[in-house]
Amino acid sequence: MQNCDLIMSHPEPRIIQISRRLSFSASHRLHSNSLSEEENKRIFGKCNNPNGHGHNYKAIVTVRGKIDPITGMVMNLTDLKQYMEECITVPLDHKNVDKDVPYFQNVVSTVENITVFIWEELQKRLPAGLLYEVCVHETDSNSAIYRGE
Repeated sequence: MQNCDLIMSHPEPRIIQISRRLSFSASHRLHSNSLSEEENKRIFGKCNNPNGHGHNYKAIVTVRGKIDPITGMVMNLTDLKQYMEECITVPLDHKNVDKDVPYFQNVVSTVENITVFIWEELQKRLPAGLLYEVCVHETDSNSAIYRGE
C-alpha cells in the first residue's frame, strides 16, 4: 500500500504538530516604567543596564491540525517560514526591542512578553485554530512557552 493509500484509509484525519525554528538577534533592557529606578535595579539587576544587552534568540513555532489527505500536510512549511519571517525577523531581528518595536513601548521586553508578542503577530496571519505553541529560547538556559492562554 502506498503512503497516500494509508492516509486515505484512516477513517478520521490524523492530528499532528509540526514545528519550525528561526533564530534572531536583538537587544533590550529589562525596565518597567511603573517602577522606580531603584526598584528596577533591584528586580532586574544587570539586565537593567541603561545601555541594554543582547541575545541570540531561537524561536520555535508549532502548528497543530489535521493532515490534509490530499497534500499530506497540516500546512505548507514554506508558508509557515514566510509568516515567521514577517512576525519575527522583520520586527525583531537586529533591533533594539524597546526602542524599535512599538509593542514594547510600555511592555517590559522579557522573554515572556517577546513570546506573547510573536504569538499575537502569528495569530493575525495563520488560519484560525492552527497555531499551537510559540517557544522562545533567550539563552541556552532560559526559555518561555506560550499557548495562547
